[in-house]
Amino acid sequence: MTVTGYMRDKVLHIALSGEMDECSAQPARAECDRLIEENLSVKKIIINLSEIKFMDSTGIGFLIGRYKKASRLSIPLYIEHPDFAADKILNLSGIYSLIPKTE
Repeated sequence: MTVTGYMRDKVLHIALSGEMDECSAQPARAECDRLIEENLSVKKIIINLSEIKFMDSTGIGFLIGRYKKASRLSIPLYIEHPDFAADKILNLSGIYSLIPKTE
């Protein structure tokens, strides 16, 4: 999985691409956490999932972990553009009650 991040208007955008599974989760966690820790003055964080081709329950754990980190820092976190399959998994998990989806 590839993690890229950029700032625009005090918003940290994190884009994930590839497959989100047990093998790819740890390096992605480290990179996302690094991006968050280097940008503590942001107003919000948006995680873009449009390029995620596969996600299992590891992806839910990954997102909850980033939610907890952002919450400790009082930074709101949002999910953007999940594909149909990922959106279905996220809906069933109830994650949108913690991390809202942007349009």
